[in-house]
Amino acid sequence: IDYIKSKYGKKSVAQIITFGTMKAKSSIRDVGRVMGLPYGQVDSIAKMIPVDPKVTLEKAMKLNKDLKESYENSATIKELIDHSMTLEGMHRHAATHAAGIVITPGELTNYVPLYKNPSTGDITTQADMKSVEDLGLLKMDFLGLRNLTVIDKALHIIKERHDKDIDISSLDLNDSNVFNLFASGNTIGIFQFESSGMQEHLKNLKPTQFEDLIAMNSLYRPGPMKNIPEYINRKHGKSQIKYLHPKLENILKETFGIIVYQEQVMEIATAIGGFTLSQSDIMRKAMGKKKKRLLAGFKTDFVNGAKEQNIDKKIAIEIFELLEKFAEYGFNKSHSAAYAMIAYQTAWLKNYYPAEYYAANLSSDITDTDKVVKLFDDAKRYDITILPPDVNLSFPDFRVIDDQTISYGLAAIKNVGYKAADDIAKYRVDNPTYNTIFDLCKIGSSAVNKKTLESLILSGACDRINGHRAQQFASIDQIVRFGQLYNQKMNNDQESLFSSSDTALDIPIPALEEIAQWSDEECLSKEKELIGFYLSGNPLEPYKTDLIDFEIDNINTKNKDLRVGGIISNIKLLFDKRNNQWAIATLDRMSSRSEIFIFNDLYEKKKELINDNALLFITGKLSNRQTDNDEILKIIADDIIDMKQARSKLSKYVHIKIEYNKKDLS
Repeated sequence: IDYIKSKYGKKSVAQIITFGTMKAKSSIRDVGRVMGLPYGQVDSIAKMIPVDPKVTLEKAMKLNKDLKESYENSATIKELIDHSMTLEGMHRHAATHAAGIVITPGELTNYVPLYKNPSTGDITTQADMKSVEDLGLLKMDFLGLRNLTVIDKALHIIKERHDKDIDISSLDLNDSNVFNLFASGNTIGIFQFESSGMQEHLKNLKPTQFEDLIAMNSLYRPGPMKNIPEYINRKHGKSQIKYLHPKLENILKETFGIIVYQEQVMEIATAIGGFTLSQSDIMRKAMGKKKKRLLAGFKTDFVNGAKEQNIDKKIAIEIFELLEKFAEYGFNKSHSAAYAMIAYQTAWLKNYYPAEYYAANLSSDITDTDKVVKLFDDAKRYDITILPPDVNLSFPDFRVIDDQTISYGLAAIKNVGYKAADDIAKYRVDNPTYNTIFDLCKIGSSAVNKKTLESLILSGACDRINGHRAQQFASIDQIVRFGQLYNQKMNNDQESLFSSSDTALDIPIPALEEIAQWSDEECLSKEKELIGFYLSGNPLEPYKTDLIDFEIDNINTKNKDLRVGGIISNIKLLFDKRNNQWAIATLDRMSSRSEIFIFNDLYEKKKELINDNALLFITGKLSNRQTDNDEILKIIADDIIDMKQARSKLSKYVHIKIEYNKKDLS
């Protein structure tokens, strides 16, 4: 964006405005705040509204009887909902579009009205993205890709550790080791190629050249995805490659006769229909948006153009209809090639410098728990260990200790923040070791406050200094008081800065509270709250044998009966068309995640079991919502069992398995 402003002038470049609207839940919360109602009361009303972006307050009251009763029985709630219904759907605030940029041939003010954000001072257009296009202005999308930062960070770590300068834009694009990584489906953390569906297709495709990556990037999308098996068969010579006309061979040869790219659609329109590039681009857009009236005219022109080149009318119509079919979801090749290049670069780094790449990737995804967990699990394939957070070892971000070890980033702990984490790490430069938790108060950082200290304790970052977590947590008030006294004396006693003895150290360090240690289960539960997942252990560990015995989660087997066990980490309550309550629960398993659909009949029977952090065993069937793109297994629950009771209730499955094996042997 800075480059565009310098090239075309600041007065000719602006970002595009976007508007946030008042949805059902947000209007309730906003109105409740203005009315001065207690947060808990407003929150309880907001939670009665079903989780659906399209739901309205009127519809929510029809779906949820409790909400309707609250409306009818309380004058305050009635007023709250009435005001909210008036405001619902209105623009709530102006914001800046994530990627949209407008460029004008002269000063912006001659072409479009502008808006200045009162809090940030940012200048945007008053017209939204659709209106900007209608005004005839040039609109560009600049995508900010996190992966570019990951690559840059990885290169810095490599330079620091190995003193190597790597020119990432000059890599050998025929490196068999990198293509082997793609062919094995080992693509977690690889841009655009890490979904489970893509991994399966890569294993079948066995890419051997850069063009394969470009094609897969284009094909792995809702429309063209069905062509992937045929593309793979043609690449490996299992299917015959046919062309409707010899002129198509040069255009479609690289994709084995299948139309994959928008550029191919335009080339065919030019080569067969005699269109100019401008005409072919307009036709491509019309096909993509299914503008039938416009397409009828293009079809006539296309067939007439083909006739002039002595191409049979029947063949021309067939080619045009083929274009219509593929143009609807054709992908821009230049876009796909740019994405494939980033994918190749990230794969190269993962293959040759895994520790550095994982550290960079984890630091970039530091607040995205799901991605962090996935990267943690994948790092184990390279025998890389990620150490738990430690105030005596960790830095704000994830750091490479050696080729097999990465230290956890303190800034990844909830409520700690980058400033506090940085101050803790910097203090160790001159004071190598924190011996007690009271030492953390001596660094004089305003960022290391009570909340920060609590989070460091609960996450286990203070486990390697004196006292256990329960003691440290129970002593938090005296730890904070000690820090206040220490820093006050350090500030007031100026002479101590120049004397040989530090008089501030005369403040006695209090003893920690004498209190019993927390159980492993309690420690892990609190740890998960701060880190987002279980790092130092797993509550499922005692049930590991049971899970190995009983679980069936292979969706590729003919038997679609599935059994999985884990911990409930999130519950979304919904209402069906008959206003019956049901739920979607997230089940965290030993090394993966599942989404459990619990419909009303089962929900009513088992709702006492369905709570956050509950250890449950689920039996059920594969949901028809499961797709190749899905990262997690979707299961419709038939039964829910408390994990502690699972062994006795599910032992019949083990007997069946043993009997089957005996029969098989005989």
